[in-house]
Amino acid sequence: MREIVDEHLDAVAGESRPVDLVRTWAQPVPAQVICELLGVPYANRARFQGHALDLFRLDRTPEQAAAAYSAVHEFVRDLVAAKRVAPADDLLSGLTASDLTDEELVNIGFVLLGAGLDTTANMLALGAFTLLTHPGAADVLRAEPGWAIEELLRYHSVIPFTVRAALADVELDGERIAAGECVTVCLPEANRDPARFPDPDVLDLLRPSAGHVAFGHGVHQCLGQQLARVELQVALPALVTRFPSLRLAVPAADVTMRAGSLVRGVDELLVTWED
Repeated sequence: MREIVDEHLDAVAGESRPVDLVRTWAQPVPAQVICELLGVPYANRARFQGHALDLFRLDRTPEQAAAAYSAVHEFVRDLVAAKRVAPADDLLSGLTASDLTDEELVNIGFVLLGAGLDTTANMLALGAFTLLTHPGAADVLRAEPGWAIEELLRYHSVIPFTVRAALADVELDGERIAAGECVTVCLPEANRDPARFPDPDVLDLLRPSAGHVAFGHGVHQCLGQQLARVELQVALPALVTRFPSLRLAVPAADVTMRAGSLVRGVDELLVTWED
C-alpha cells in the first residue's frame, strides 16, 4: 500500500499546478488497492480502473452508467475464469477453492469494488481538505495518525445513513416502532451527538473518538473498515509529509461538495505547493 501511495504522490508531483487531488490521488489509490486484492494483472489495471471510476462519475448518462456496469462485470467475470485456471496469491484466487459459483464470485468482486473504492476515495479527499483548512492539523496527524483518522471518520461520516428493521416491538424516545418496520439511522447525526461527543462540531484530532458509527454498528458493520483505516493511515500522512507546504489553490468556500450521490465528498480539490 505504501508503494501504491508513493507511486501516486510521484504522479501528483509531476503534474502542472494546480493539481486536482481527487483525480490524481484520492481516486486511484483505493482503486489500485482493490486491484491488488482482486489480483488484477498489472497490464490490465489502467483499463479496469478506468471502467471502475466510470461507475461513480456523477455526470454520466444512464447509457454511460450501463456501459460502465457491463464493462466492469465482464472484466471481473474474465478475471474469475482466469483465477480458476491459474490461481495466484489474491482474494479471488482463494475464493475459487470454495463452493462459490462463478456468478457469486463476480458479485463478490463487484461488491468489493463498490464498497472499497468510492467511499475510501471520498474520505481521502475530505480528509485532505480538512487538513488544509485547519491550521496545525497536519502536524497532529503526523504525530498521532491513529487518533487523527478516527476523528476524521467521526467528523465526516461519508455514508449518510443506514437502515435497520425492528425484530420486535420497541419504544424509543416516546416513538413506537413495530416489529418488521424499517428505521433509517442517520450516521452523521449519531457521530455529532453531544451526549456522546462534547463539542461535536469541533474537529479535535486528539479526541477519543472510539465508538463512532462511521462504519455502522453491530453485526452489520462494514467488513472493509480495517482496510479503509489502513489506507487512510498510510495515505494521508504520506501526502502531508511529501508536500509539507501543500495548500488549497482556491478559496475553501469554492470547494464544492458532491451532489446527487449517496457518498459525501468533494467534486475536486485543487492544490498547490512550493518546491
